Amino acid sequence: MNLRTLLDKLLGSADWGIHPDDHKRPGADAPVRVMPAPSRLYLPLSQHSGAPARPIVLVGQKVKKGECLAEAQGMVSAPVHAPTSGTVLAVADVTAPHPSGLAMPAIMLEPDGLDEWIELKGCDDPFALSPAEINKKVAAAGVVGMGGGTFPSAVKLTGANRAGIHTVIINGGECEPYLSCDDVLMRTQAAGIVAGVRLIVHASGAKRALIGIEDNKPEAIAAMQAAAAGYDTVRVCPVPARFPMGFDKQMVKTLTGIEVPADGRSFDAGVLVNNVGTALAVWQAVAEGRPLVSRLVTLGGACVNAPGNIDVPLGALAEDVLAFAGGLKGDGLGLARRVIGGPMMGVQVQHWRVPVMKGVSGILALDAKEARLEDASDCIRCGSCVEACPMGLLPSDMAANIRKEALGEAVELGLKDCIACGCCAYVCPSSIPLVQHFTYAKNELAARDRATLRMEATKKLAQAREARLAREAQEKAEAAARRKAERAAAAAKTAAAAEASKQGEPT
Repeated sequence: MNLRTLLDKLLGSADWGIHPDDHKRPGADAPVRVMPAPSRLYLPLSQHSGAPARPIVLVGQKVKKGECLAEAQGMVSAPVHAPTSGTVLAVADVTAPHPSGLAMPAIMLEPDGLDEWIELKGCDDPFALSPAEINKKVAAAGVVGMGGGTFPSAVKLTGANRAGIHTVIINGGECEPYLSCDDVLMRTQAAGIVAGVRLIVHASGAKRALIGIEDNKPEAIAAMQAAAAGYDTVRVCPVPARFPMGFDKQMVKTLTGIEVPADGRSFDAGVLVNNVGTALAVWQAVAEGRPLVSRLVTLGGACVNAPGNIDVPLGALAEDVLAFAGGLKGDGLGLARRVIGGPMMGVQVQHWRVPVMKGVSGILALDAKEARLEDASDCIRCGSCVEACPMGLLPSDMAANIRKEALGEAVELGLKDCIACGCCAYVCPSSIPLVQHFTYAKNELAARDRATLRMEATKKLAQAREARLAREAQEKAEAAARRKAERAAAAAKTAAAAEASKQGEPT
């Protein structure tokens, strides 16, 4: 527990969350670097929540920057576009940015170095378009939630319009340590973000937009306030810098006073939440006709030679991004942990050959001190995890039940409401990996649910088979009875004819 978190606790200034050292500078103040396409790009077909995209290009096909490579499938999906011009080499597996290290299908693209765009079809007056037309353009551009959720933005806008939401909240909190890509985006692209916010308000049918920015980003607040000046429907709202302020339910409660139900969505509170990067991507999609082909990524950690923010083409491997930025100090000898995303809610990976996708906000190379590699000891029942939990849960009790495989009791204590923010593990003086316990339990419960569904499906198939066999047996019995009756009738007729013949009667 650092000094500021301790002071908050002693002064009672907040009843949830933590205040970790942010480690955002000097990276946040470094000029943005634009990374050219490396020798290979690996574009996963699942860069979004929902069904994977379906490839529509052939191996050997030449494509231009912005050309659609894979189209959306189903109601919840998003297309994938070429981040540069080049040749499609294959649809092959690439390591997912996930602790499991499992492979996922991706389109492999070989850039030609020309970076030649397709013809972009923008719009002179996006606000003259209907919500349906805006949503169509946003969907075609492959825009998803850029804060990490990666839910297709067009689906979200359509749902907000139908739900009759009254407020749009733009999340500029960026409470994760090290990450500063949203901060830099607000400083450098404030006008485009505000234009996107206004467009989201128009498309969703909301009455107003509140842009929440943590108060440790004064430059971003000033830039966004200047860009929003003159627009009555848009208001920039500084919020306390506290983790996990960037979680949507915390931001909604802080800005509106409305508490989203534990098992509900922001729509249930009449609110639509989007990230600042998403707002900019929406504007570029509609006004410029530009698909989502790159994003700003924070490069940070003590092992990085030149921390900062880089405009990265989607599909570039993390190792290529690191090489472009000058690599690791001492060739990575002090490297203790590789993280994709933020240190609190990001994912640890085993190597750097993982692609940058639409929801990737950071690439962190942490040393042993930053990674806090400490052995766990027994719980001392101090209650720090309970005080820090932003969802008001009992992390130590949930973990104790999980260790006993009493997952049902953990669910009763609120396991499914856990957002895996890591606050409990951060403040734990015993260094107990609480979040790992919760992640294990959720995965185990999901596996059990899948097994139950399989058992139910198998049972239904068995019942259907038994019913079919019984039906077939009955049909065979009925057919046999009919044939027996027909044979008996024929025999009776034959006997009657024979008798009549004996008596000389006409048959």
